[in-house]
Amino acid sequence: MAISAEQILAEIGPVQEVLDAHDGVVTVLDTSDGNIMLSLDGGCTGCSSTPMTAMQIFYALMKLDEVNDVIFVNGELPEYMRNFINQKMAKEATENTNSSGKDDEPRGEIV
Repeated sequence: MAISAEQILAEIGPVQEVLDAHDGVVTVLDTSDGNIMLSLDGGCTGCSSTPMTAMQIFYALMKLDEVNDVIFVNGELPEYMRNFINQKMAKEATENTNSSGKDDEPRGEIV
């Protein structure tokens, strides 16, 4: 099932609140074949926080089954940030697969 521009914008809701406060605009250019093409416009243009905003959007959208990739046409998401998120998501998937289902177990390690 294809994903619509409306679904994309709904999924980035918490980020959209921040964008609204700074006159930032997410423009959904294409959603073909699960490859989402976005542009961050308005207040995002030239903003030093744009890569972090793009990273949050990328993370939120890549969790959706219908999404194969998120492409920022203006280059707002540097490759190292994309790699960081992909590694984080792979680690989360591994942890979810390996968890025993007990939420009351302590996390971390004892040194």
